[in-house]
Amino acid sequence: MALDGIGFHVEPGRTLAVVGPSGAGKTTLLRAIAGLVEPHAGSVTLDGRSIRSLPARERRVPLVFASDALFSTMSVRENLRFALRDRAGSERVEEIARALHVDAYLDRMPAVLSGGERQRAALARALLSSPRALLLDEPLAHLDPALRARVRGALRDMRAVFDGPVVHVTHDHAEAMMLGDALGVLVDGRLEDLGPPQRVYDAPATVRAASALGVPAMNLLDDGPWIAGIRPERIRIAAGAPLRGRVERREPAGDVAFLTLRTERGTIVARIASDEPGAAGDELGLELPPQHVRRFDARSGAAIP
Repeated sequence: MALDGIGFHVEPGRTLAVVGPSGAGKTTLLRAIAGLVEPHAGSVTLDGRSIRSLPARERRVPLVFASDALFSTMSVRENLRFALRDRAGSERVEEIARALHVDAYLDRMPAVLSGGERQRAALARALLSSPRALLLDEPLAHLDPALRARVRGALRDMRAVFDGPVVHVTHDHAEAMMLGDALGVLVDGRLEDLGPPQRVYDAPATVRAASALGVPAMNLLDDGPWIAGIRPERIRIAAGAPLRGRVERREPAGDVAFLTLRTERGTIVARIASDEPGAAGDELGLELPPQHVRRFDARSGAAIP
């Protein structure tokens, strides 16, 4: 699958996770692939052939949204059977239901299911439509943390019964990195970076990609003709370090804490262990290990190798 106007390719059996802030164009990207909106330029291809001229119903590229959109007056089994191209495929319903762990709920109505159960049922229904590719629009967005973990597991289990390409868009970078074989960063309708998830996180291709990925995002500091970037978890508290910072805020987060510090090079956020010192008002030395500092051209925003 490819969308040449933005420029990416997804191999069968692989998942492209696209992360970006609200308004970046993630849903529009999926709608263009699904045939629900017409792109102004470029082409959409599937299995090496253009599908841009095909109406949405003929593309066989279902789009699964954050809301499960199950038919409330039908049981889960009836919802799944509704998607079958061949209405006689009861064995296929059972197979997909088992793969996504909804087989125990087939005779229940959607209203009595949890959010995670409904979302897994929605995924099962999409798979029963004989898709050539699958599009996921923030399918975990409305789930609590425990349910998100279960549905992530279902998305991985899905690969046992579906070997087509998947495009999964989300605003959650951790979700994208866990589920994507490749990671794209979309900002203001532009694909700022695309590649292996860990590489994109550690060494983003542009300043805008660095700013859009990570919570908190990469620190960006004035460095003369360059912008220096470093992830909060790479910063070390070191008494003798030449860069000094005064703690403006400490935010505990379980086994870690986030410090917001004012320095001569700008505001820095550091992630430290919860037992490390650093209260509001303290002055600390900050070590920025050179191997973890990324440089970007101050004018173009592009990473400098």
